[in-house]
Amino acid sequence: MSKKGNEADGKPCTIDSVQLLALFDLDNTLIDRQGSLEEWAREFCESRVLPVQAEHVIVEALHARAYPADLARLRAVLSLADPVESLWSEYVSGMSARARCLPGLPGALARMRASGWTLGVVTNGAVDIQRAKLEGAGLADLFDGVCASGEVGVRKPDLAVFQAAAERCGTTLAKGGWMVGDNPETDIEGGRAAGLRTAWISAGRQWPTGARSPDLEARTASEAIGLLLEQTAAYSSGAV
Repeated sequence: MSKKGNEADGKPCTIDSVQLLALFDLDNTLIDRQGSLEEWAREFCESRVLPVQAEHVIVEALHARAYPADLARLRAVLSLADPVESLWSEYVSGMSARARCLPGLPGALARMRASGWTLGVVTNGAVDIQRAKLEGAGLADLFDGVCASGEVGVRKPDLAVFQAAAERCGTTLAKGGWMVGDNPETDIEGGRAAGLRTAWISAGRQWPTGARSPDLEARTASEAIGLLLEQTAAYSSGAV
């Protein structure tokens, strides 16, 4: 099967009737959110001379997600005097300053773009913090569109988030594409329900027993990109 190129009209190319669209999760797929959170919590506690156990309380409270309401609850639990708005601003600036892209990603993403792929980010979270982390990690310019759930009003795995991400990339989900992420439910099941092929970032974990398998599995996003580029090359050469 040959690659069907349509760069001339500004739309993503397709391979085997599936467009060269790849949507990526952000946290713990493109960037090391957990490491940044632990570092921020430790330094936050040190700056306020909080007890050691406060660091664990913060990490647990913000482990899955972080919104101003979560900082408001921490303010009460830790008896902090700072206004919630100030705490949220400190969190956003602190996390963006500590945002680190995972190894090999800038070069791998650049190779995808050079191969004709359209790239997007679809992430759960508040708009300001998610975009700030993407900028802080130095990855923002490598993507054609970014969608945070906070600007849609629903979270992955809701179809609307994936649709909005595709629209921000200048296309639709009608011709499919790929979803790359680390969460079996929000990224893989959500991506599949949106009509996308899926690549799971395992980070050394085992796929959940009984769950429907992803189309591809890789330890890192860079490795997943390598597999997708191999498929691109195979279809282009007619080897598949």
